[in-house]
Amino acid sequence: MFDLTDKVIVITGGSGALGGSMGKSLASAGAKVCILDLREEATSKRVDELKLISDKVFGIAASVLDEQQLENAKNKILEKWGRIDVLINAAGGNMAGATIGPDQTIFDLKMGDFQKVVDLNLNGSVLPSLVFGKVMADQGSGVMINISSMSVSRALTRVVGYSAGKAAIENFTRWMSVEMTQKFGSGIRVNAIAPGFFIGEQNKALLTNPDGSYTDRGNTIIQNTPMGRFGDAEELNGAIHYLCSDAASFVTGIVLPIDGGFSAFTGV
Repeated sequence: MFDLTDKVIVITGGSGALGGSMGKSLASAGAKVCILDLREEATSKRVDELKLISDKVFGIAASVLDEQQLENAKNKILEKWGRIDVLINAAGGNMAGATIGPDQTIFDLKMGDFQKVVDLNLNGSVLPSLVFGKVMADQGSGVMINISSMSVSRALTRVVGYSAGKAAIENFTRWMSVEMTQKFGSGIRVNAIAPGFFIGEQNKALLTNPDGSYTDRGNTIIQNTPMGRFGDAEELNGAIHYLCSDAASFVTGIVLPIDGGFSAFTGV
């Protein structure tokens, strides 16, 4: 039921910390993995790392916000492997102008940056879902997995743009799950995971000091995480395997938290 051998899996943002960990895990499970990322050098580096595990890996440099680049990527994947079984929309990110600093208020928000962050975190999943999802619709089978965030269910301070984009992703996940299964059959499933707090390059300075100790924000998160620690990227992979596999054949439209209990804890 959990076998992923030769499943064709596309991972956007695949050279990042979370997407890269997913790619390594899925390649180890025998899947055919395509790493798709904006950065050509980082994509090549990630593919080289994965080829130490499996020869069923290749990479494509493309923007998740450029429809033509995504169409070209789709055609390359179909030419190589003939189908697309899974799309993992792991591309996302944040920028300073869409974040409210400790000494700022909402009135310091830069709308241009806010729009860019929402575009990346929402449209950067919507557009790949349309391009690669059409292949799944034609096949009558396929899986899409989006990435949500703890900032959807809880009002996390500072990350206003990121939170807005991820909140929209949860709605899109549910909407797309209904659309695909009603019009193209129950063989197509759309779900999301909602990671808790993982330390990566993008948030390291926000959560840790140069000496490795936690910042005030890092300590607050730990105090509100019943497991009392940050997650490891590898701890997302069991849920990813499950949602990709036939074991989840009756699961669609859900958002699965992987958060050490953060979303369950009231703070008292």
